Amino acid sequence: MERAIMAAANTPGAPSTWLRLPLSFDVARLQGDSDQFAAAEWISHFNTDAYDKGWSCVPLHSAGGEAHHIMPIDGVAYAATPQLARCPYLQDVLGSFACDISAARLMALAPGAAIHAHRDTKTALQDGLTRIHIPIHTSPQVLFSIDGESVHFTAGHAWYMDASCLHAVHNGSATPRIHLVIDCITNAWLTALFAEAGFVPKAAAKYGDPNINDGNVRDVIARLREAATPVTLALAGELAALAGMAA
Repeated sequence: MERAIMAAANTPGAPSTWLRLPLSFDVARLQGDSDQFAAAEWISHFNTDAYDKGWSCVPLHSAGGEAHHIMPIDGVAYAATPQLARCPYLQDVLGSFACDISAARLMALAPGAAIHAHRDTKTALQDGLTRIHIPIHTSPQVLFSIDGESVHFTAGHAWYMDASCLHAVHNGSATPRIHLVIDCITNAWLTALFAEAGFVPKAAAKYGDPNINDGNVRDVIARLREAATPVTLALAGELAALAGMAA
């Protein structure tokens, strides 16, 4: 399983929507820190429409270092929380990243739970905010779908996921899945680390928005043509020309 994942991640020329990075950590020590938190200390994710069953987190690095703050806030300094002070090994893990960190949190997905397909914009390496997952408790039944590809992230390794891609997660196992999720500020060290792992940047969205594609544009052109007025026919022609499609 891991060999197939690595081969797929490093296919020459393929854009890296996900990638295993050359960092590894002690799974037992990761678990020792994460397992100390009682059920009442896990905060349910605020976006309740985004998932089924349980999705919760323990903030380790939050806006202002607040112990109960899990929402991202622009323009506010991020700092260690009291929870992180209880986790000596997780402190070491975060300290091994030679870049600034905004949010860092333990994220638990309950048995049978699913996170619905969505995009987190501006979370690719080239966007300046790089999201990295370090699985702590997992199993082969925990699967990400990333732009339609099914991927399992193995425990103890650092994995990049371009969260601006359409992605979903399902925990098909009978036990909770727990990841350490770190939002890193892209810098020269991180860029070099990705280069070492064989990172291939994806091309910019053709229309400036990943939700817009040739199929969407063709549908709009077809509806304009169906209206068959001089204005809509002219707009259809202009849009087709801009998109490089036959008029």
